[in-house]
Amino acid sequence: MANKPESPTEPFKRALAHAARSLAEMADLEVVFSGDGPSLSGNRAVLPHPPRDLTSKEASRIRGLADQMALRLAHHDPAAYAKGRPGSPQAQAIFEAIEQTRIESIGANALGGVRANLKTVLEQTIERKGLARVTERANAPMADVLALLVRERLTGDAPPEGAKAMVELFRDEVESKAGADLDRLTANIHDQAAFGKVARAILRDLDLGDADIDSSDTNDEDEGDEDESQSSESDDGDGDGQTPDGASMEETDGSDSDSQDGDDQMVESEDDATEMSEDAPEMGDGAKPARPDVKDNGQAEPPYKVFTTAHDEVVGAEDLCDPEELTRLRAYLDQQLASLSSVVSRLANKLQRRLMAQQNRSWSFDLEEGMLDVARLPRIIIDPTAPLSFKQEEDIQFRDTVVTLLIDNSGSMRGRPIMVAAVCADILARTLERCAVKTEILGFTTRAWKGGLSRDEWIKAGKPAAPGRLNDLRHIVYKGADAPWRRARRNLGLMMREGLLKENIDGEALMWAHQRLITRTEQRRILMVISDGAPVDDSTLSVNSGHYLERHLRSVITEIETRSPVELLAIGIGHDVTRYYKKAVTIVDVEQLGGALVEQLAGLFEEEPRRVANVRGLLNAPPVTQPPPPRTVTFKQVQEALG
Repeated sequence: MANKPESPTEPFKRALAHAARSLAEMADLEVVFSGDGPSLSGNRAVLPHPPRDLTSKEASRIRGLADQMALRLAHHDPAAYAKGRPGSPQAQAIFEAIEQTRIESIGANALGGVRANLKTVLEQTIERKGLARVTERANAPMADVLALLVRERLTGDAPPEGAKAMVELFRDEVESKAGADLDRLTANIHDQAAFGKVARAILRDLDLGDADIDSSDTNDEDEGDEDESQSSESDDGDGDGQTPDGASMEETDGSDSDSQDGDDQMVESEDDATEMSEDAPEMGDGAKPARPDVKDNGQAEPPYKVFTTAHDEVVGAEDLCDPEELTRLRAYLDQQLASLSSVVSRLANKLQRRLMAQQNRSWSFDLEEGMLDVARLPRIIIDPTAPLSFKQEEDIQFRDTVVTLLIDNSGSMRGRPIMVAAVCADILARTLERCAVKTEILGFTTRAWKGGLSRDEWIKAGKPAAPGRLNDLRHIVYKGADAPWRRARRNLGLMMREGLLKENIDGEALMWAHQRLITRTEQRRILMVISDGAPVDDSTLSVNSGHYLERHLRSVITEIETRSPVELLAIGIGHDVTRYYKKAVTIVDVEQLGGALVEQLAGLFEEEPRRVANVRGLLNAPPVTQPPPPRTVTFKQVQEALG
């Protein structure tokens, strides 16, 4: 029987995979071609399928995407990136763009073919984002502008024709304020830590950095430049994967909207065209959404408010998607995370064993009946008149408990992070249900990019100043606390739906989840937040201060932690949430999420039985008396006592 003829694109795929492994210096790099690409997670690179009629331009674009991923694996250290990344959301987007430019410039300077491929990707990205149409400074994304200026310094290549006009709007200002620091980048291109310090100095030069950055960094950089340049080659990344942000190599269209939610609301009026870009933010696997370039004016922050709640919604997952599609999405989730499921399942079994043991392992001692306490037999030998001691096992009062998992459904969670969060929620809900602990799974996002109907109403009202929150909330109930898991299982597949994940307003989502918990009758209520960053909503931040949403989140957390009976903890994915929450843990790799969830929950449940047992021991303990004076016992007396 003749072999099936090979597809014309198969040789291209094989050659591309071998080239990527060679460039990344990773023999175990897994290169996959899928409609979900491009994205990079760990040692798994997902690229878009090449078309059957592959043109030279399209081939160069796909090669460029593969080169971006391979170079990131070879020259990027996630730990160093997380350590040097600024704290404010708007500065992080610029810092990531500059770091990505550094990575690509290393490959472009070394290999001419890589330079050509990366140039093709850049030109198509500029065209897709509409940067050629930017004619005013207010419409220009600062991250793209600085990335192009940094690329020009590192490689000598001028910005592509489509972005030249946009770059020229800022060139004189950037050169006058940060030209000296831009010149320092080339010497530190192979030293990620030193390069990051210079990048932060550039942000300070342009008043785009964090207020809390120590200004002494600049002096430290000046003193250490010579030493850093000598050791630069030894400090390259170790190939652990992408940044803690999970940024993808090429942004994909994030403007896809839900087919049933009336997303005609995303159409903005012409009056607003000068304030917001026409295209929605484009997302890859865990890519951070664009942040508006907003500066704090130093004035007192006005109280948090909402322009309108008329378009907010709390909706069940089954109402956003038809049953057939939910079933398909759930099957896709199971298929993608089959290997991870087994790992988290073992952790969940460990959690179940610990919970079940904590519910029935308490002992009462010094009783007159029960099991003989052999640990106290030696005192019978010392004092034959002492009575025998017995013990009994008792059940610990394991209080009624409900756990809420509040999952960030923003665009920055797209790809691997949201899949891992979904499967961990799945397994934990089943485990806790077997232990008689009720579980609720909630998600939060917005109905539209860039404001939706709320922004339209604000525009019609004449754009009043300081309107407050300016987007339509979408809070999703994946599983109610009283719903059995078998009925809600497939709802988590909704997280895999294209176009669902948009922006995140964490403060109000936390208030919503907390209010649902407060109305519960269980004695113990636990709220666990899974997020990968600070709250971001372009529409709100474009007309309020840059820290408007973040300050509201902090106030909500403080209120819950200090005045509420609800126990609050958080897990940050690639983002340090310990600066918000008292009980929090940060993970760099999404693969750690399952273990972090289990350990955090197990730690909480272990605290309560231990407190109950300690209190019970104090209540049941015999009164403390003065011990009798010691007496001398001879061997002969012991023999007589024993007969």
